[in-house]
Amino acid sequence: MKIVQCWDDGVNDDIRLIEILRKHAAKASFNLNPQTHQAERKGGHSEKWGKTIQRLARSELAEVYTGFTIANHSMSHPRPTEIPLEDWRSEVFDARKILQDWFQQPIHGFVYPYGDCDAATAEVVREAGHCYARTTKNATPCWVPKDPMFFHADCHFLNKEFWSLYEQAKASECGVFYFWGHSYELCTEEEWAGMDDKIARISADPDSEWAELTDLFNLHS
Repeated sequence: MKIVQCWDDGVNDDIRLIEILRKHAAKASFNLNPQTHQAERKGGHSEKWGKTIQRLARSELAEVYTGFTIANHSMSHPRPTEIPLEDWRSEVFDARKILQDWFQQPIHGFVYPYGDCDAATAEVVREAGHCYARTTKNATPCWVPKDPMFFHADCHFLNKEFWSLYEQAKASECGVFYFWGHSYELCTEEEWAGMDDKIARISADPDSEWAELTDLFNLHS
């Protein structure tokens, strides 16, 4: 079974997460908003999460994400269906161009901010040249999506049914398990240790292998 994962928003905790991913040779994609990455880190203390959450500085991005796939998360993280369609078009097209310039890699993947999307906003994403767009809905089996512009993952990484869904995906004929999240949702040392254990367990599973999201579509096509 192919395992794919992605992480949103380009925050400071991605650095620690990536250490875990590299330790276990895990592949992942990171979904970024170019406008939120400035000359210095931006953010502050979050009462909800009880920690400091900052968007990484522009100068940090290349080094932090070396070896990982980058995907488009729009320019500024608006709610897509709540802004004029032409503004949304700029959000999608401009971000894709900038990310390709910054990382010198093709940007094929997209993730809707807040999971907010409809037929019109999805068509803009398709026209911009993306091969898939992830929502925040769940679907097991997740593969093959009826429409790649409405690609539902199996679950969020903190889903209490994570391993049950993992085994369901393995038992199905789809051959793919897909999870996502935000690294800032890891708030305690216990949670970080649990994340390390989760990635290690997947890497050690002889029936699973890490894969790139874009490779799924290349293979399927």
